[in-house]
Amino acid sequence: MTTSQASALLILEGHIIDSMMLPQLLDLVMDLGGAFDIQELRVGQHKTDTSFCRIEVTATDPGTLDEIVRRARALGAQVASEEPARTERVTKPGVYPEGFYSTSNLPTYIMLNGGWVPVQKQEMDCAVAVDRAAGRAWCIPFYEAKPGLEVVVGHQGVRVTPLERSRQMEIFSFMSSEVSAEKPKKLLIAKVAGEMKAIRSEGGKILVVAGPAVVHTGAGRYLSRLIELGFVQVLFAGNALAVHDVEAALFGTALGVNVESGLPIEHGHEHHMRAINRVRAAGSLRAMVASGQLVSGVMKSAIDQGVEIVLAGSVRDDGPLPDVITEMGEAQRRMRELVWEGGTPPVDVASRQSSRATPPLPGVRLALMLSTMLHSIATGNLLPAHVRTVCVDINPAVVTKLADRGSWQSVGLVTDVESFLRELVQVIEAEP
Repeated sequence: MTTSQASALLILEGHIIDSMMLPQLLDLVMDLGGAFDIQELRVGQHKTDTSFCRIEVTATDPGTLDEIVRRARALGAQVASEEPARTERVTKPGVYPEGFYSTSNLPTYIMLNGGWVPVQKQEMDCAVAVDRAAGRAWCIPFYEAKPGLEVVVGHQGVRVTPLERSRQMEIFSFMSSEVSAEKPKKLLIAKVAGEMKAIRSEGGKILVVAGPAVVHTGAGRYLSRLIELGFVQVLFAGNALAVHDVEAALFGTALGVNVESGLPIEHGHEHHMRAINRVRAAGSLRAMVASGQLVSGVMKSAIDQGVEIVLAGSVRDDGPLPDVITEMGEAQRRMRELVWEGGTPPVDVASRQSSRATPPLPGVRLALMLSTMLHSIATGNLLPAHVRTVCVDINPAVVTKLADRGSWQSVGLVTDVESFLRELVQVIEAEP
């Protein structure tokens, strides 16, 4: 190494070979024009063993080395000699300090007060706030940036831990490599059902993000049944799902088309407006259920079963229903609350000082994203990588956009949502 070169010593630990962490790091160094020297490599001899690699990376200038180290951190590499995270205070409401650290959805740690602190409420495209006195760090969206709050800037003292691919063959390791209409749907749906049962047995929550196509295709009855069976604890949707669900319950149509026969009904185009008017007259969906005016449908089942519901509005909504949150910031706040509600409590003071401390986990463990691109994208942006997602849509482009979150935790299935939900319910009911 010449005197003009800059160098850094990086550490990789875990299942770094089968999860492709080590090959990706070597490719990264070469792609950016750097060089590497593997000083130590210990490969696990059994399936449960982890591996270790110490590697020196060099570059011709400090700027290139900094870029290599920055991107290596995102792959899970650690700098052998870490310095504490740097912070600056927020000076203007809703504005992060210049050079703030922009988060991913992967588990993240901040070196604070001499130890590694797990970042709470992990979410992509946020900043990290710290409270030195309490020894804690957490993700904040723009609207939570208050003057005086300390925010992490730069990449120093930040450690990202990629989720490692399971060594056992299971749904989220072998079905997530590509989006295709030719995947074995029957097998995949059975695996999804098994995952849902496991999550519920452990007390985790299941989130459903649903679009109006669930009602249009006649799948509403199956989503209702899924709710009644106890496999939905949180429901995110827009005005349209609720409106067409009420329309189907009152008039047997969705956008004026008979749900059973698929035939248009005379003056059926008026039905969704009349459904909106009925709900507004009652005061809310809950009031309509309580008064006996709404006796079936997804919203009725969700209200009866105590499902937490967020209906987020948009500029194109008719009405909207009184239950719809029309202020986007408030809708995001409520969605964030429900994702984390009931999750693992924050770690205690002792574990904060350990590099092995685990970030708190959200209450929602699995998200079913059913035929709604925009609401699903919005939800996916709020979810940490721990949350597994199943994206279902008849349009392959939508599934690709939703499933490609940079994580093997996502599965995409190109199929009709009615056939998916029908078979999912059948499998759940058939197997105890």
